[in-house]
Amino acid sequence: MTARIGPTLLICTMVSISILLASSVASGDEGMWTFDNPPRALLKERHGFEPSQEWLDHLRLASVRIGDGASGSFVSPDGLVLTNHHVGRGQLQKVSTPEKDYVKDGFHARKREEELKCPDIELNVLISMEDVTARVQGVVKPGMTEEDALDARNAEKAKIEKESLAGTGLRSDVIALYHGGEYWLYRYKKYTDVRLVFAPEMQIAFYGGDPDNFTYPRYDLDITVFRVYENGVPIQSPAFLRWNANGAADGELVFVSGHPGSTDRLLTVKQLEFERDYTYPVRLKDWRRQLDAVKRFATQGPEQARRASAQLYSLSNRIKSRDGEHAGLLDPRLMAQKMKEETELRKLIAGHEQWQSDYGDAWDAVAAAEEKAAEKYSAYYFRRIGGYRLPAIALNIVRYVVEVKKPDGARLKEFYDSRLDSLRFKMFSPAPVYLDFEEALAADSLAQSLEALGADDPFVKAALAGRAPAEVAHEVIGGTGLADPAVRQRLVKGGEKAVRASEDPLIRFALRVDPILREMNTWQEQNVESALTSAAEKIGKARFAVGGRTIYPDATSTLRLSPGVVKGFPMNGTKAPSKTTLFGLYDRAASFDYRPPFDLPEGWLNGRDQLDLSTPMNFVCTSDIIGGNSGSPVVNTAGEIVGVVFDGNIESLPGRFIFDETANRCVSVHTAAIIESLRKIYGAGDLAEEMEGRR
Repeated sequence: MTARIGPTLLICTMVSISILLASSVASGDEGMWTFDNPPRALLKERHGFEPSQEWLDHLRLASVRIGDGASGSFVSPDGLVLTNHHVGRGQLQKVSTPEKDYVKDGFHARKREEELKCPDIELNVLISMEDVTARVQGVVKPGMTEEDALDARNAEKAKIEKESLAGTGLRSDVIALYHGGEYWLYRYKKYTDVRLVFAPEMQIAFYGGDPDNFTYPRYDLDITVFRVYENGVPIQSPAFLRWNANGAADGELVFVSGHPGSTDRLLTVKQLEFERDYTYPVRLKDWRRQLDAVKRFATQGPEQARRASAQLYSLSNRIKSRDGEHAGLLDPRLMAQKMKEETELRKLIAGHEQWQSDYGDAWDAVAAAEEKAAEKYSAYYFRRIGGYRLPAIALNIVRYVVEVKKPDGARLKEFYDSRLDSLRFKMFSPAPVYLDFEEALAADSLAQSLEALGADDPFVKAALAGRAPAEVAHEVIGGTGLADPAVRQRLVKGGEKAVRASEDPLIRFALRVDPILREMNTWQEQNVESALTSAAEKIGKARFAVGGRTIYPDATSTLRLSPGVVKGFPMNGTKAPSKTTLFGLYDRAASFDYRPPFDLPEGWLNGRDQLDLSTPMNFVCTSDIIGGNSGSPVVNTAGEIVGVVFDGNIESLPGRFIFDETANRCVSVHTAAIIESLRKIYGAGDLAEEMEGRR
C-alpha cells in the first residue's frame, strides 16, 4: 500500500501559517466546516456560489448521524433514510438468522408491514448549536492544578448537557472544537425505532472485496435504506433531499454533509510522533491478530462465517485504512511540512509578548505529557475487557450501578445523565448474542493482554488468576446469562447490591478487573489527559489569535460541510475518470472470469440485458472526508442529492493529517445507478418512486 501513495500527496500543504496570516481559508476545497461557520468567502470566490441560511438549515435537518460513527440522509417525506450497506451491515446481521442471511443475500420490504425493526440503532438529527465556550473555559480559575481544571471542565459540561436535556428533551452533547479552543452544545432529535427497508447483496455492495477497498475506479452499490418511525408510524421527515437521478456533471460544485469521525490535522508534531511511534504500531499489530482470530472462527463452518462477517469486514477495513495513515506519518516529507507549520506558528506567538505569556509553554507541556503517556501506553491499551459485545456490556453494568449514585459531573463521562438513555438503549439491546464467537474473541484478547503485559501485571492477575486465557474465557462466557437482555435489566434494576451478589461469572470477572481499569484511567487523566486538555486549549486560543475562525476544526463525529468538485485525478501514469459506468462493472467481472471477489450476484447476471449500461455507477469529487462520512449525501447547489459517499481512494488515506486536492478523492454511489438497479434488478419500483418523489 505504501508504494501506491504518490509523492505529491506528502508535499502538499494543509493550512499553513501564511494562509492564516492572510486571513484566508484552507487551500483549494479543503475543509470539514461546521454549519455555524461555512466557508462562504471561499465558495463565492472560487465557485461564485454562496449558500443561503435556508439552504444550510434544510441540508442540516436532512442530514442524519447513524450510531456514533456514520452518516445518512432523509430522502422522502415519510422518514426514508439512505446510507451505505456497510453502515447498515451490523443491523442486517442482527436481524438475520441461520436460515436468512440478509448481509449476503440482501433484503427488500415490498410493503410497510414487512419492514424489519432494527434492534439497536440510534439516529440523530442536529436541531441546534450553541456556543458555550465561555461557560466551559470560565470554570478554570487561576492557580488550579491541571487535574482540578479537567474536573471543573467535565463537571460544567455535564451540567450544561443536563440542563439542556431537561429544558428541551433533545439529546445534548457538549463537544470541543479546535481541541478546546471552542466548546459547543449540539442538540439532536433522537430516533430509535428504525426499520430496514432495502439492502442489496453483499457481493454488489462491496464489489471487488478487500482488493478494491480504498481504490478507484470502483463499481459498488453500497447502499442501505431504512425508515424512521415514531409512536409506531413513519415520521414526517423534518426535511428531506430531493432526488436528482442525473447526478453531477464533471467539474460541477457539490457538497458532502456528514459526520466525519476524527482527524489529526491540528495536533502538534510531538502528538503526531507519538501516534507514529506508539499508537499505530501497537494497534495495527493488535488488529491483525484479532483479524486472524476472527478468520479462524469463520473457517469452522457456514454459520460461524455468518456470525463473524461484520467483524471480519470491520477489522479488514480498519487495518487497510490505518496502514495508509501510518504510511503518511512515516514519510519524512509529511512530518517536515507539519514541523514547518508548527515552527511558523510558534515564531508568531513568540513575537507577541502577551501571546507568548498566555500560550507559549503549551507545546512543551504537550511534549511532556506524551513522554508520560509513552511510559504506560502498553498497560493503558492492553488492560481491557476484550471480546465482541458481552464483556463490554458486563463492565457497563458493573459501572452503571455505581456511577449513577454519584453527582452527575463526578461520574465517568459515559454515565452523565444526558447520556444514560443512549447507554441503556445499547446495554439492553435484544440483538442476538453468539456465545461461541464471544468466547473466541475474549480468549484471544486475554491472550494478547498476557503476552503484552506479563503474568505479574495486576490486570492479568485479576483477569486470569494464573489460568490459561482460553480456560477463563470459556468459564466467564460459557456460563454467563447476560446474553438475555432481561437478565441485564434485572441486574441494573437491582442496583449495586444485586450486581455484587450476582454469581454470573462474567459479572464476577468484570468486578475483579474494574478497579484496575479505573486506576489506569485515573492515572491517564491525571498525568496525560489533564495536561493535554489544558495545553490543547491554549494552542486553540493561539490559533484564533493569529487567524480567527478562518480555519476549520478537526473532525469530531459532528455534522460538517465539505465542498468539492466532481473531478478525476492522475493515477498510475494515466488518469482516473470522474465517473464509472455499468459497462465497467461487467467488464471488470469478465476480466477476472467472474471469480470472487469479482463475481456478480445472480440477479445482476440475469438482468444485464435490462440495464442501460451507460448509467453512471460511482463517481469521485474533491470533497474532504474521512471515516464517519460513510453514508453522507452528496448534494448539488440546488440542495438535491446526487450521490452517497462510501469511501475514499487510497491516495487519500494520509488525509487524517494533511490534505492534497490533486489526489484526495471522495468516492460515492451515483443516484442514477441506485434508481436503475432498484427498478430493473430488484423489482423495487415503488421504492424508486418514493425516492424520486413520484408518490
